[in-house]
Amino acid sequence: MGIKKGNLTMARPKVNSASQKELDKAEEQFQEFDNQIKDLTLDRMNHAPSHEAEPQTKLSSREIKKAEAPYIKPLRSINSKEKFDEKYREEYERAWEYIRCIVENNEVIGEAVECWTKRFPGESANFWKIPTNKPIMIPRMLAQQLSQCRYHRLRMEENTIVAEDSRASYVGQMIVDQTKQRIDCRPSVDSFISMGF
Repeated sequence: MGIKKGNLTMARPKVNSASQKELDKAEEQFQEFDNQIKDLTLDRMNHAPSHEAEPQTKLSSREIKKAEAPYIKPLRSINSKEKFDEKYREEYERAWEYIRCIVENNEVIGEAVECWTKRFPGESANFWKIPTNKPIMIPRMLAQQLSQCRYHRLRMEENTIVAEDSRASYVGQMIVDQTKQRIDCRPSVDSFISMGF
């Protein structure tokens, strides 16, 4: 009997019966931990509480309205080999409407955000470098993409007993601690209220 990892099959080491029991127990614990990780589905992760970061840009609404908001264009475009499907034309035009907003990088404060967009089949892939912490004009689809940049922080809950045997109790279950917004994109004028863009 062997352990299969990918395309490799490793033979079990030859050990005495007491050691074999310990190896079997360790394998069971690993399998249980693996199953806990697999149970953390995206649906369960999205129910984790969100960490609300305080806005970095401290401007009054009057200052925001008076501030110049440059139009940000893609730095690079790669044409698509696909043909654009005209049934998406209305959605495409709405997605490419320029809106006024403020982008904030919550991971590396003040650093510009770089990303690619390609939302529709047949559309070019575009590379963007977006300045942060000041009013700018960017396409609606880019604002939507940036406002959805988040990650889930996982941690072990040590007071949960996951297994017991005659010698010990094993504790620790993987849970989602919180959801953190990595990049935030906020409207910079009152007329643009919905974060759904």
